[in-house]
Amino acid sequence: MKPAAPQTPEDMHQLATAFQKSRVLLTACDLGLFTALEAAPAGSRELADVLSADPRATDRLLNALRAMGLVEKHHGRFANTPAASRLLVESSPEFMGGLGHTSNVFRAWCGLTEAVRTGTAAPGRDPGSLDPQATRAFIRAMHARAGITAKKTAAVLDLRGVRRVLDVGGGSGIFAMAMARAEPDLRATVLDMPTVTPMTRDYVAAADLSDRVDTRDGDYHQADFGANYDLVFFSAVFHINSPTQNKHLIHKAQQALNTGGRIAILDFIMDRDRENPPFAAFFALNMLVNTQAGDTYTEDELHAWLAAAGFADPITTPVTPRETLVVGVKR
Repeated sequence: MKPAAPQTPEDMHQLATAFQKSRVLLTACDLGLFTALEAAPAGSRELADVLSADPRATDRLLNALRAMGLVEKHHGRFANTPAASRLLVESSPEFMGGLGHTSNVFRAWCGLTEAVRTGTAAPGRDPGSLDPQATRAFIRAMHARAGITAKKTAAVLDLRGVRRVLDVGGGSGIFAMAMARAEPDLRATVLDMPTVTPMTRDYVAAADLSDRVDTRDGDYHQADFGANYDLVFFSAVFHINSPTQNKHLIHKAQQALNTGGRIAILDFIMDRDRENPPFAAFFALNMLVNTQAGDTYTEDELHAWLAAAGFADPITTPVTPRETLVVGVKR
């Protein structure tokens, strides 16, 4: 089914200006506005003092948020709507902490025109160059988004008999932890950068799984993967890299696995014509503005890379409407 296309000047104008509402929401989140407003209704000048912001500009932002249905206004005082209290206040169990990372991504998308002209992101946009605050926002976002997916992935993998897992670029460790919960005798190691692994250990400790999930510092392009693993797992890694880099990672996984061990790649994998899933078409542009050579890849590409590295009969399984798992067995 083809997506609906704008037909009128008004349709096209709404499409062209859709960024305005997005930026209003993300700026409010950047400022901590909803969390500050949750304490009690406040006037714009009062709230500006709390946020260390300009009173007039804060008032205009609040009125835009009211127009979007995210705050209410009564007698000059503003309050969160129920949806804002539930989803945008830090103390809420449903808090969408990943929007901090979305705000960083928004800034990168401002460079899309130049990225299309040059074929790559502006220097310094790759994930490895993020400052500590952006790295924390990124890991927090990935952890928040992956909860259900991690549980589903562990079920699809059928981990019976798997004892040692290497989770490459595993971030918060949410997939490694889901696997550990699914298979009691499984032990997992999360390989990630030294700027990330302290956060990994915090997440793992909070889940009371430190005895079964550990970490190893290293850049996965350079680090030795080790040996004798039953499963080498990659989630949201391949889209960051070039085809050449991904082939090298597959080769390293092959060397680290026991005979009969498996490589598993979870990603936004596209069909042969690069049309579906539609989300992945946009995500390819997200990689264009945020990485030097990243992309979304097709099922055919992944299968060919795995076969060339000595993996037999790769199997592709949808895990969510966006994410697909490709698994190969070491011959």
